[in-house]
Amino acid sequence: MLYVTALGYSVGQAVFALGAYGVGGILGSIVGGEMVGRLGPRNAAAISMAATGVLIALLLPLTSYPLLIVTVTLIGLSAQIFRPTSATLLSDVTPDDRQVMIFAIWRFGLNLGGTIAPLLGYGLYYLAHEQYTLVFLSQAVVALAYAVAAWRLLPTRVTAPAAATPVSAGSGGGSGYLAVLRDRRYALFVLVVLVHTVVYQQYLSTLPLTVNAVHLNIFWYTLAVSLNGAVVIALELPATKFTQGWPTRIPIMIGLALVGIGFAVYGLPLVPFVILSGTLLWSLGEIVSAPSLLAYPAIAGAGRLKSRYIASFQFMFGLGNALAPLIGGWLFIRTGASTVWVLLGAVEVVVAVCMLGLVRSPRSVTTPVEATTEPSGG
Repeated sequence: MLYVTALGYSVGQAVFALGAYGVGGILGSIVGGEMVGRLGPRNAAAISMAATGVLIALLLPLTSYPLLIVTVTLIGLSAQIFRPTSATLLSDVTPDDRQVMIFAIWRFGLNLGGTIAPLLGYGLYYLAHEQYTLVFLSQAVVALAYAVAAWRLLPTRVTAPAAATPVSAGSGGGSGYLAVLRDRRYALFVLVVLVHTVVYQQYLSTLPLTVNAVHLNIFWYTLAVSLNGAVVIALELPATKFTQGWPTRIPIMIGLALVGIGFAVYGLPLVPFVILSGTLLWSLGEIVSAPSLLAYPAIAGAGRLKSRYIASFQFMFGLGNALAPLIGGWLFIRTGASTVWVLLGAVEVVVAVCMLGLVRSPRSVTTPVEATTEPSGG
């Protein structure tokens, strides 16, 4: 967004470019799930990162706004392909009793990278005398290097055991995303995930609006967001070591209920103690629920449809991210700075209760999968 305005375009045009990137990301989840199913994780990962690296490098010479929009849309799509690819591969090479922990480790890497990346970008920006050249070139080089590493090191395919049975097996056969949709319980699950995502993302959109409306110093919002990041990075892995043996629906339900209660706390007069207490509560809820919530699509769709189950989950998550500011802003205007948080908290508690009926536990224990690697030219 800052790069688009630096090229001389308006804030409105920059916002549209950011939206185009988001649309590409939403579509990328679906494309990625299909690519993994058809091409295997190695090929999908290599194509995703190679295309992303080339497209990022192409941003530098572009000055035409239409071409810029097309390019950022394709970057969003190609980069997002990697999410279902990596999630499917991690799940396939991990024993059943370690699925939740591996997704907690995956989240740890994403959160740590998300914390470090802005600082690195800031440093590269000023190192290049307030130009974006080094920022984009370094991203392109890293993406291309990862593509080469993926091609050389990742398994060409992961052979799932014949006995693997999807937890949510209710599709009655079929292939692709139609089979996922025929699994009605899982289809309801991802719809509830959409609602959860819309609620959860309000800390990025509606919370700053609330802080501004009650004239609370923006420092306290910044501190609250930093508190969330610090708590998640420091505590999620130890907490997951404790909760990974629970039935999957239990940590999901408890965690999402804590998120709802934490958000409802924001409905109290928003003084520093309230915003920090509410943030701590829902951060603890995130720690408890997120690893199991991320692992469940891989558990529910074990076998040939796993990548599509994961991709459909991530599609709903991306759609929720896009819709959250619009829905939250509308509710904020209609209900006010306090009532909106009570409403959001109540909705999240309902989501938590729904998860008890929608999330199933594995019906059978399968042996770890066997990864087979072929020569890179194969």
